[in-house]
Order: sequence, then C-alpha cells, then structure tokens
Amino acid sequence: MRQLVGRLRSGLSHLFSLPEGYEVALGNGGASFFWDLASLCLIERRSQHLAFGEFSSKFAQIVEDAPHLAAPEVIEGTPGTCPQPHLAEDVDAYCLTHNETSTGVQCEIVRIGSPDQLVLVDGTSAAGGLQLDAAAFDAYYFSPQKCFAADGGIWVALLSPAAIERSARLGSTSRWIPSSLDLNLALQNSRQDQTYNTPAVATLFLFVQQLEWILEQGGLDWAAARCRRSASIVYDWADRAPYASPFVQDPGQRSQVVATIDLSPEVSAGEVSKILRRNGIVDIDGYRKLGRNQLRLGLFPAVEPEDAARLTRAIDWVAHRVGGANHV
Repeated sequence: MRQLVGRLRSGLSHLFSLPEGYEVALGNGGASFFWDLASLCLIERRSQHLAFGEFSSKFAQIVEDAPHLAAPEVIEGTPGTCPQPHLAEDVDAYCLTHNETSTGVQCEIVRIGSPDQLVLVDGTSAAGGLQLDAAAFDAYYFSPQKCFAADGGIWVALLSPAAIERSARLGSTSRWIPSSLDLNLALQNSRQDQTYNTPAVATLFLFVQQLEWILEQGGLDWAAARCRRSASIVYDWADRAPYASPFVQDPGQRSQVVATIDLSPEVSAGEVSKILRRNGIVDIDGYRKLGRNQLRLGLFPAVEPEDAARLTRAIDWVAHRVGGANHV
C-alpha cells in the first residue's frame, strides 16, 4: 500500500506541476468528507462560498451549520451559470468549485484576496481533465471516481504552504478536531506514504493506473485536450440537433468534462436513458434535483472521443423513435 500511495503522491505532484512547498495529502472519505475537514482545519473564522449547484451549495451549508464559525458569505448563482467571487476583508477562505458536477458549469480558477486568505477549490469532477495553475489555489481537493476512473471513498488534497501552516496552527489551538478529520494528522501520515485509516487498496490501484496512464500520454495538457475534443463533439451535436441544446448558455462556462444537454419536451430524457440502458449505454441521466428534461454526459479522459460521437448517434436513433421523426 505504501508503494501505491508513494506513486500516487509523486504522480499527482508531477501531473499538476506543484510548486516548491506544496504537498499531496489523502485520507478516507470522499470530497464531501473533506468539506467537514476543511470547516475544522482550513477555515479560521469566516469563509466566502460560490453556490451555483448541488455540490457547491452543500459545502456552504456545512459551514453555515458549523457552531465554531461565523455565518459564511454565500454568493448564489442560477444553475447553469458561474457567479464570481469578490474581495472581502472579513473572510479568511474563498471556497470555489472548478466544475459543478450537477449542472455542467466550468469556472475559471484564479487567486483572489491577500496571502493570508486561502483559496479552497473543489476539483472533484475537474481534477485530471481541466487545466489548472497550482499557484491559483491553496487547497485543491477531489475524489478519484471522475477523471481518474477509480472508485470513490478517498479524498486527495493538493496543499500550499499557507494551507499547511493554517492546518497546523488550528490543530494546535483549543479547537477540538477529531483524529479522522485532522488534516495535519492526514498530512503527517501521507508524508510516510500511508493513511491514518486503512483505505480500499483496489481504489488506490485503479487511481494510480489511470494517473500513470495520463502521465504516459502527455500529462494534463494531453488529458485536457482529449476532454475538449469530446466536449466539442457533444456540444456541436447539441447545437445541430433540433431536439437538443446545451443547458449552459455561455459557451465559455460549458464544462469540458460533464456536458448537460436539454431535450425538447417531445423527447423524454428519462425514456431515452431507459432505452439506452437496456442496450448497455449507461449513466447519462440528468441530475434529478435539477428537475429538467436533461441528459448529463461524462467526458472524462478515459472516454474515447469516438465513443462520445457514437453516443450522440445512439441518442439520435432513440430520440427519433421516442419523439417522432419531426423532432430529429
């Protein structure tokens, strides 16, 4: 296991071109587990959150409920858009989302604020598929079930020296932090190529295999280009198809790793998905809480761009029969 963790930490440092002093930490639980950890170890008093979908909103709610923190500043955006952060002197952490998995919105990550204000970025569905400048964040955290083609159940965080310092400082104060939620303890174990709690070794194995495959192909530049190619295929198809359209109106905010496509009322997305599932094409359902007649397509590095093209043709074939010839 130590060999796997060592390969994982080394490979991620190389993939993301981490600057001097940045470190890779990991532990059990997914990215949602890291929200609890961040509320204890990285947010000192008050944070600012961009909330524009299911997952970005959940982190804000966790901080809102934390009794040891002041109420966060929450900047809400309409689903399908990405709001912008603004400078605020009274916050010590800006909480951003690189790619909102529920809506298919991709946001540009840039550093905001002063050096003593941390930038915390949820990269769950973006890490390994979207370009990123490590200097723009202090903590970039994710789980490996998206671009890294593994199972969920572990979190990984790329940490700047400032994030490491704050975690150590908060851990040494009177703030009570359970061992399983102690980022400083997780980092100490990670430095020894192990985890505080025993992880699923198969998950680490799958994670490392995908990571090293991406590195062998050309790293993050290659993976991001491959995702853009698949996204171009899907969005071009949606723009052409008379019964489909991209949900995200701003082309600059359309995700290159998770495409959300609205269908016209005459073509039931649920029926299309059900028929495709019976024929071995799975997991293209829209996010149910969004409540739209929508498909959501994963365009991660493991997806062959030609398979994305085949999927569009399969959707056309089914939609023709579900909605009638006049709608395709």
